Amino acid sequence: MKLVGSVRRLNLNTHSRLCFGKVLLYSTTTTVSTPAKSGDSLYRRISPLGDPTVSIVPVLDQWVQEGRTVKKGDLENIIKELRRYSRFKHALEISQWMSDGRCCQLSIRDIAVRLDLISKVHGTEQAEYYFNSIPEQWKAVEVYSVLLYCHAREKSVEKAEAIMQKMRELGLDRTTLTYNLMLNLYRQTEKRDKLDELIREMEQKCIKYDKFTFGTLLTIYADFSDIEGMNGILQRMESDPKLVLDWNVYSIAANGFIKAGLTEKALAMLKKSEDLILASKRRSMAFDFLLTQYATMGKKDEVLRLWEVHKKSEKLYNKSYISMITSLLKLDDIEGAEKVFEEWESSELCYDFRVPNFLIGAYCRKGLMEKAEAFVNRTKMRGGKPLPNTWYFLAAGYVTVNQMPKAVEAMKLAVSACEPGWKPSKPTLVALLEYLKENGNVEKAEEFLRLLLAKGVVSTDVYDRVLNYMKNAKLFSQESDLVEEDTLGEDGEAAENQDLYQPN
Repeated sequence: MKLVGSVRRLNLNTHSRLCFGKVLLYSTTTTVSTPAKSGDSLYRRISPLGDPTVSIVPVLDQWVQEGRTVKKGDLENIIKELRRYSRFKHALEISQWMSDGRCCQLSIRDIAVRLDLISKVHGTEQAEYYFNSIPEQWKAVEVYSVLLYCHAREKSVEKAEAIMQKMRELGLDRTTLTYNLMLNLYRQTEKRDKLDELIREMEQKCIKYDKFTFGTLLTIYADFSDIEGMNGILQRMESDPKLVLDWNVYSIAANGFIKAGLTEKALAMLKKSEDLILASKRRSMAFDFLLTQYATMGKKDEVLRLWEVHKKSEKLYNKSYISMITSLLKLDDIEGAEKVFEEWESSELCYDFRVPNFLIGAYCRKGLMEKAEAFVNRTKMRGGKPLPNTWYFLAAGYVTVNQMPKAVEAMKLAVSACEPGWKPSKPTLVALLEYLKENGNVEKAEEFLRLLLAKGVVSTDVYDRVLNYMKNAKLFSQESDLVEEDTLGEDGEAAENQDLYQPN
């Protein structure tokens, strides 16, 4: 790979590539300086170039050729902004441009930032190549922490533990951040025994808890419905004068109490969370989350009340309408969801097909296929483009009402448009294959199976066995176990999981 080669070349001459010497970045060109345009800046030239496949190095070079000065602090600020908008490739280009041939002094923080950018753009393996090229004296806690974060993000427990152990040996493990990373990793991988051991280690080493530590521990106790643990963390957080609580803390606690069936305690937490929403910078996200929590508890009055508060407090966006519609559908209030949809459709927001898609899914699950079809046509006339799981909703719905020809065609559209690896539910797929078998449509069945194989819905082995069975057996339903359980989703899973089909 190209990057591997560049990193290995870096290993051959580490100091010349990383440039740890105290030399400032400057222009060596003799080009006459071009008068700056009003409001012209390097960031203003870089900002519009959003396509990650287009390099911004020519822009940087042109800036220098015009005789403009380039300050390291300005470049660091541009990198910070690009990272903020997930423009990691361009941020990495600037990081490399700073040192490649210009011998800019890189701080430990610069090295840590570059390590993080390499991991995001080229993967953890390439980040490790870069890490190994860094002189030992520059591998400070910030740099090790980024590598630890890379492995934790990929849920690589053994590799993360190895890095953590190395940090212990070097005396670099006494920061809250490193323990937070491991706590979150153990939580995500459900290593409860290791969680308890790590918490004891933090106590023994007097590692201070920060807001993230408390939040992670609270989430852990909520995941396990550990009421005593939750109450203990909440008490410690509320009694800490240096800790500023936000809405999310009480929302996490509410979720834990909901799981434990403690409705009154959950409601009390949601009220506390709601009181802190207006002080949050992410109010819309907070309202959306609380709406779904009230809906989970079956509190329709609270959902409606909070929606009115939300509408009065700030401008609504597509995500908020999605949260409200899904909350009402969870409460089996289709009419209410339709009214909210009407409000959304009359707004001036961009047409996000996910909004009507939830209603289409609800109609299909209830067998209201005429209504679902009318809704699809209505949204298409307004410029909406159906999503892959829109066709799956229709296919599953047609199976429910025994309109099998339509079900087959809708499923073909769903599979053709879906991303590789998507799995429909086994009952729906078996019903379609059985229909094709019973009607003697072996050729259509083979065509359908080839489509499933091409998209990775079924394996080659399953394809061969099912096709052979359909050509030779009488009833497919008697041997539905030929379609392996682990190759497909549970019944209804594909219909509920909208995240598989986020628009680009």
